[in-house]
Amino acid sequence: MIRKPYERPAMVRNVVGRMNKAGLASGIARRESVEGLSIEKLCAEYGSPLFVFSERRIRSRVREAREAFGRRHPNVTLCCSYKTNYLGAICAIQHQEGSLAEVVSGMEYEKARRLGIPGNRIVFNGPMKTRDELVRAIREDAILHADSLDEIYSIERLAAEMNTKPVVGVRVGVDAGVHPRWDRFGFDLASGQAAQAVRRIAAGGRLTLGGLHCHIGTYILDPGAYSKAAKQIAEFAAEIEKMFGVSPTHLDLGGGFASNNTLGSQYYAGGIAPTIDNYAEAISTALMSAGNGRTRLLPLLIEPGRAIVDDAGTLITTVVSSKSLANGRKGVVVDAGVNLLFTAWWYRLGIETDRATDGLLEETAVYGPLCMNIDCIRESVPLPDLRPGDHLVVHPVGAYAFTQSMQFIRLRPAVVLVNESGVAECIRRAEVLDDLDGPERLPERFKPREEGNRSAPTSRPV
Repeated sequence: MIRKPYERPAMVRNVVGRMNKAGLASGIARRESVEGLSIEKLCAEYGSPLFVFSERRIRSRVREAREAFGRRHPNVTLCCSYKTNYLGAICAIQHQEGSLAEVVSGMEYEKARRLGIPGNRIVFNGPMKTRDELVRAIREDAILHADSLDEIYSIERLAAEMNTKPVVGVRVGVDAGVHPRWDRFGFDLASGQAAQAVRRIAAGGRLTLGGLHCHIGTYILDPGAYSKAAKQIAEFAAEIEKMFGVSPTHLDLGGGFASNNTLGSQYYAGGIAPTIDNYAEAISTALMSAGNGRTRLLPLLIEPGRAIVDDAGTLITTVVSSKSLANGRKGVVVDAGVNLLFTAWWYRLGIETDRATDGLLEETAVYGPLCMNIDCIRESVPLPDLRPGDHLVVHPVGAYAFTQSMQFIRLRPAVVLVNESGVAECIRRAEVLDDLDGPERLPERFKPREEGNRSAPTSRPV
């Protein structure tokens, strides 16, 4: 009689179809394709892990945002936030849809220029701008927003040297009820710092007042916070006209809109975050009602950031191994870690399998390939029994994941864009070691000798 192989008994809570207050149990969906393309074929052609972006979704989100604000405001322009995702193709799509470039460093400024964006269509924000960066921005008529009095003084000195009178706006800090408050940036409105900065620009004689920029935080789930911010900024603009006889060129209400992702602290799914329409209504209504409707509507800039690109990005990763942890829980190791998904530390990223999940589901920890204990994509997600070679799909990862990715232990993978015709285009090849070693300079004494000239070691390790 042939004995069957032993199988250990398992007592695991079956979560298939189980309901909770947020709806169906998450993490048990099946996805065999991304934007209509087979996951298996994508990995065979471009390797794993692999970032996949959807051109269709990006264009759709830009148009949705433009329409939402355009229905409510006569002069609004969207801006592509480079720090959110500065892959050239991703930014170029937004520029084709009419968005300006919003940058916070000289590196991002140069990326925008290389994409053919002229200086007068680049919004230059951020707490640090070097002398050379400021000189270039002034020469190219960039939309400058100063972050400190020291920066204003630097621009004044450059204006004198260059014999020009640049247009310079200011970043204004307001209390919109968001905590923690981002008070390290710009000039506080309530304490009079913002008025002092505008007074310096208006009275100094070297500069012309530009716009008023306000960015209240990140992943703001309450559209009402934007109502408060917009009202304060609009009323401050009216006060400036009365006090100094000058008018700001525009208002920039920044970004910070939430995406459909889910924060680690959220009980409910990120899919019920406010829509672009909600944010547009809150901001536009506040601007219209500021000063009982008597305040002049200035041109409006909006930087939707993650709300545009997050849902357009997916990461395909492959199971390397499966194991039982010391506490009896299941764990899998995949070939993508927090070196690629920095956002895993604050998002509860969605994870799906590429095959049917008819069998038993177990709460599973998903670890990356790095030799670091912190390399965990999800502490617990219901998954079927997985084997090496199986694929997992992580979504959405379009915002910040790539820009914050690092060459730590493993090199970064390829990135493909699925165009509107459903064809995959490689927009960034997988890195090779030369991409990491390129900037290094190895002193001659450390360079390896020819194989035949190498001296034998004087001792062996014990």
